Amino acid sequence: MTTAPALPGLQPGRATAAHGPPIAVDPSAAGFRALALQVRTMGLLDRRPGYYWVKITLTVFAFFAGWALFVIVGNSWAALAVAPLVGMMFTQLGFIGHDAGHNQVFRTRRRNRLLGLIVGDALIGLSFGWWVPKHNAHHAHPNELGRDPDIGEGAALASPDVPENGRGSLTSWLARWQAPLFFPLMLLRSVGMHVLGIQRLLRRRDQASAVEASLIVLHAALYLTAVLWVLSPLKALAFVAVQQAVFSLYLGISFAPNHKGMPIIESATTTGFARRQVVTARNISGGRFTTFALGGLNYQIEHHLFPSMPRPNLRRVQGLVRDFCVATDLGYREESFVESFRQSVHHLSNAGATTSRPG
Repeated sequence: MTTAPALPGLQPGRATAAHGPPIAVDPSAAGFRALALQVRTMGLLDRRPGYYWVKITLTVFAFFAGWALFVIVGNSWAALAVAPLVGMMFTQLGFIGHDAGHNQVFRTRRRNRLLGLIVGDALIGLSFGWWVPKHNAHHAHPNELGRDPDIGEGAALASPDVPENGRGSLTSWLARWQAPLFFPLMLLRSVGMHVLGIQRLLRRRDQASAVEASLIVLHAALYLTAVLWVLSPLKALAFVAVQQAVFSLYLGISFAPNHKGMPIIESATTTGFARRQVVTARNISGGRFTTFALGGLNYQIEHHLFPSMPRPNLRRVQGLVRDFCVATDLGYREESFVESFRQSVHHLSNAGATTSRPG
């Protein structure tokens, strides 16, 4: 574990209000401006077209190779052994869509959006147009009550700042049992994302939504045709269940370690950009395999400070960011993959116990 001194008034791993000095006197503000200038001068925000062309080509090839293997195996229960491979490739494509959503891949927003529509809507069936503004809101207000759309996936339920009378009965029940339900609920992540994306498309009814809806319908038609053409209905149902469960779980364990169990920011709290991004994020230690497996999300602090930075440059900027965090007393959280989940589940368990006690 590698850490720097924690921000005064914050205890790592606990959901507390992330108070800091006013922006005007926050020493991290001037320090971050200097860091950002240095990063730009070093060219770390420049696009990496060679990296992404290789990455996209290999990922798409592996995606279709998985489907080719599925066809070769044929109408057999052995096809269930291929389902996890396809599920993992869905998530790897999702990482590329994530980078496109942050405009990391191409110089123009239009080309990044086109890539996002191809990998998101057409290949994995998730609405890119729904996900981008949702994810941008998370980056703008990480772990902030009432403003971070991801906070409902455990953090808000766990926060003592959410009054009991402000929760519905189902939410209160989930808050009490959030620790044991942490991993089981991850299996439903992709289902929820599919539903929320489709609901948004139905509400908007504009040209962009029509394009996305067409791509998602095309994806569903090709996906179900392939599965039902190769497998009998019962085997097809099992294949879809396993493939989507692996996709959901892989996606969940890639995103969950980054903010779960980290400090909660009260709504309307005035904190500087760098302080808000650093104190709510946790890095995952590891080498190149960890970066590949987590799509670069293991460099969560660096990614939140520089969201448009291409994935391969996050490792290169880590030393500079760590030094900046130490110098400005923000703290720099980096844990192993297993330890990050231990802390998250422990935090949720404590919060659930607190919720279940009568007031």
